[in-house]
Amino acid sequence: MSIRPEIPDKMETERLLLRSYRAGDGPVLFAAGVRNREHLAEFESGNVLISVKDEDHAEAVAIDLAEKWVAGECFFIGLFEKTTNAWIGQVYVGSTNWELPEFTLGYVVDVNYEGQGYVSEAVQRVLKMLFEDLDAHRVRSECAETNMRSVRLLERCGFRREGHLRENKRYADGSFHGDYLYAMLRREYFDR
Repeated sequence: MSIRPEIPDKMETERLLLRSYRAGDGPVLFAAGVRNREHLAEFESGNVLISVKDEDHAEAVAIDLAEKWVAGECFFIGLFEKTTNAWIGQVYVGSTNWELPEFTLGYVVDVNYEGQGYVSEAVQRVLKMLFEDLDAHRVRSECAETNMRSVRLLERCGFRREGHLRENKRYADGSFHGDYLYAMLRREYFDR
């Protein structure tokens, strides 16, 4: 059995500090959840941010996410603007297969920072970490077929569409939608 490499708990880009959540982040997560409930409802209805009830609950969520990080279960990476420390969004990294290795990547952006390139910047940094530091062979992502911002982001970052799951999810109103499957292989990352 191979040794699982550690995902760094802090990274930087030109404008962002990317870090694991920690004790004390409850107020930030609660405010982000309240501010983004409507914004995230369509495409991220299962996101942990939507479910936070109050600051105490959000603090428990932050601690739980920190514990899951240490255990290597999943990695919720908070995106914070360097100069203001404002919460910009988050990137999720999950291990699909540590032996390959393959990772799943997801992301959300705060409604106040949408369309400003922050998530692309963060995703590029996380890809660098996954491919260059963790020797990922493959990184995958899914997005709703109707989420054109996400489609454009993945394609701009170098992901290739591999499939289309038709009507695999249901919206709150009962209607169905599908997901696009995207992935990037190690050689594609280095050939960009």
